[in-house]
Amino acid sequence: MTSTEQHGAVPELLTVTGLDVEYPLKGFRRKPFRALTDINIAIKPGETLGLVGESGSGKTTLGRAVLGLAPVTRGTITFDGSDISHATRGERRRLGKDLQVVFQDPYTSLNPSLQIGDILAEPLTVQGKPAAEARRRVRELLDQVGLPSDAVDRLPREFSGGQRQRVAIARALALSPKLIVCDEPVSALDLSTQAVVLDLFLQIQRDTGVSYLFVSHDLDVVRHISHRVAVMYHGEIVEQGAAGTVTRNPAHPYTQRLLLASPVPDPDRQAKRRNERHQLLAEQRLVNAASLPA
Repeated sequence: MTSTEQHGAVPELLTVTGLDVEYPLKGFRRKPFRALTDINIAIKPGETLGLVGESGSGKTTLGRAVLGLAPVTRGTITFDGSDISHATRGERRRLGKDLQVVFQDPYTSLNPSLQIGDILAEPLTVQGKPAAEARRRVRELLDQVGLPSDAVDRLPREFSGGQRQRVAIARALALSPKLIVCDEPVSALDLSTQAVVLDLFLQIQRDTGVSYLFVSHDLDVVRHISHRVAVMYHGEIVEQGAAGTVTRNPAHPYTQRLLLASPVPDPDRQAKRRNERHQLLAEQRLVNAASLPA
């Protein structure tokens, strides 16, 4: 993957600075639950930042905060030069042209009662595009994601999981956005389909220059698609850097555990990796025990 050095002094498209996200809890005087603490990330035009961590680490919450779906308690989110930390509903509607999302489940994210043509035309008509222009754009989108033109008259249930995710990607691309938040977009797919969809994301980025905030629990997936990687643990970013470095030679113990937990096809390498993971966990337990007060 090409290093982000190729972007030079290009200003960031998205900057998240000192971000905290808290959710109130029921009960008198109960402290709110803090989901994110002091998050700092940046994404340049045409760049992919992979956000990786186990379930509950806060990575999806960060994506939701960027989309305006999670409350910003502290810090700022700047998109394309504007502070969108507390954007109004009307401002978010206008942002929809440049900021889109692809969700994890390609079936539940599509209206099962609408034909594909209507699903893809919807964001265009909401933005006031004439019907003829919307139909032309829908044909372009289907071609861009490798679906047949007759898909416009079919329902989501008539397609496989990978094809439905292509429809979801096409819908996100409809308004030619600058950034797409991809929330575990391949985790519901089998391995061979994952590879096809990931390559589609890469080709679209090469063709359009779109940026991705790519959320995943899979270190191998983010290595394949990302320029840079940020690793989340308990609501904090514990490591961040070039994808090749973070996913192959991680510095933080948590990232090392993620790497050693990733499966490999070779049984001997898998056994070696499992032993290394057990050894790392044992060493960390000794370090933690030594740090406890006597």
